[in-house]
Amino acid sequence: MAAAGRVSSGVVTLAAPLPESQPRLAAGCRWATHQEKPVVLYPEGMIRIQGTGQSILELCDGQRTVQQIVATLAEKYGAADPANIMGDVCSFLEALHNKRIVDY
Repeated sequence: MAAAGRVSSGVVTLAAPLPESQPRLAAGCRWATHQEKPVVLYPEGMIRIQGTGQSILELCDGQRTVQQIVATLAEKYGAADPANIMGDVCSFLEALHNKRIVDY
């Protein structure tokens, strides 16, 4: 489970996932299509996911760890530095976690 949240300017932001975190879609969220494009429906609305974000989120099944997701993406995008991938994946998941789309 992620560490406790941070408060900045009166806004609570939740901590980034740890390498051993197992991200998954949050309760009430699900994949769907809108205008033949993949989207995630969540209680407050809908978010279109494409490109690398889609690749990341498709791997968030609650079974794989963040480290395993990064390793899979490193294989897929061979020229990318795994440290950079880890930073990008954690930032992406933290943003979705703050919107209550992803739990870890």
